[in-house]
Amino acid sequence: MKSFETIRKRAAERKGGDKVLASLLGPKPDNAALAKVPDDRILSTMAERVFSAGFVWRVIQQKWPGFEAAFLGFEPKRLLFQPEDFWHDLASDARIVRNPQKIKSVRENAAFVDRVSTEHGSFGKFLADWPADDQVGLVAYLGKHGSRLGGNTGQYLLRWLGWDSYILSGDMIAALRDAGLDISEAVSSKADKAKVQAQLNAWAAETGLPYIHLSRILSMSIGPNRSAEELAQYMGGGED
Repeated sequence: MKSFETIRKRAAERKGGDKVLASLLGPKPDNAALAKVPDDRILSTMAERVFSAGFVWRVIQQKWPGFEAAFLGFEPKRLLFQPEDFWHDLASDARIVRNPQKIKSVRENAAFVDRVSTEHGSFGKFLADWPADDQVGLVAYLGKHGSRLGGNTGQYLLRWLGWDSYILSGDMIAALRDAGLDISEAVSSKADKAKVQAQLNAWAAETGLPYIHLSRILSMSIGPNRSAEELAQYMGGGED
């Protein structure tokens, strides 16, 4: 394996130096802070990521005030008390993107959030207590117990919530393969995911960097060298 310092230096050279690279990494996340995030904000973020999947993110962001109103502020218990007519009518509500399957996922995830919250005190506390070195396990849990929260959507959900996460983008996978990690071009198997997690755990211990910074440095070390303006569309100005 190439050393992570070699990868970091290459990313810095591509972006115009150490200071520029550092400015693109974003703040260091604090998983413990998620314990204070209320369940309605968790469910809102879940819904936003689900509706954004396969869609133009900018359009979803522009319409989000309408989503908040249509889904009653994403209060899980309030949503779970709504009659069938409420959910049926949402399929023709112009305030939101009228996708019946994704509307259904909000209802299912309201039940998911409420169930986990009852068991752990809040969904945020559940996330805060999950080991930071086991993103693979957390995304698998979200995919199994939530609705439409597996794979990339689960990864982006954690990123948007502020959990210290990495995104298995094409550039990140290419950088890992270039560094010598024996994984396929499309990381989908449990074995490949475990290899990625183990390598990132090793680099996190070696460098003291959070996973989000490891992820972004890897992505910026290879592939298209995007401008700062292009990177502005990503959370924190980083690239994955």
